[in-house]
Amino acid sequence: MTSHPAARTPQQDRSRATRARLLAAAVECLAELGWHGSTVTVVAERAGVSRGAAQHHFPTREDLFTAAVEHVTAERLAAVRAHADELPAAGPDRTRAVVDMIVRLYTGPLFRAALHLWTAAATEEALRERIIALEGHVGREAHRAAVEFLDADESRPGVRESVQATLDLARGLGLANLLTDDSHRRSGVIRQWAGVLESTLRPVRP
Repeated sequence: MTSHPAARTPQQDRSRATRARLLAAAVECLAELGWHGSTVTVVAERAGVSRGAAQHHFPTREDLFTAAVEHVTAERLAAVRAHADELPAAGPDRTRAVVDMIVRLYTGPLFRAALHLWTAAATEEALRERIIALEGHVGREAHRAAVEFLDADESRPGVRESVQATLDLARGLGLANLLTDDSHRRSGVIRQWAGVLESTLRPVRP
């Protein structure tokens, strides 16, 4: 006899929906209000649930916000992967499109929320180890995705470092965009770096 997993109950569906609303609200609050303004109560109110329900899913504030950033990052990387087949064929156009895609990951509300967590982790001992672990995981996933999209051969000299430099560049451009709209300058930097990266990925033989 073949066994089948039990279907989710309405209560399980409600629980999943509540958790999803809390995670989304936590990222929004961090991006808009910063760490000190983003209490569990504020997030619960925005998500439309009670504080008790929030603490049922996330017993501590640190649990809530680190889970929120990890969840939304995973969702955004999954969305990027889902559109990977729309990228141009391998070559300069694809490289530029990938660099632009990576930079966009670091110039929206999610990056702003993550930055508030980094800043808080510098002085909040309870948060620091969680954020170090989270950033390590996110960094590895982003690097893996970049290698895949660029079709990069990291056994070639300088390729791994150049892929990592792309991620570091994206973070820097994200920081520059926090206070003012940096889109015009950013487009020129992306164009220039994509050319440098392409020459490293696929050097022209004499």
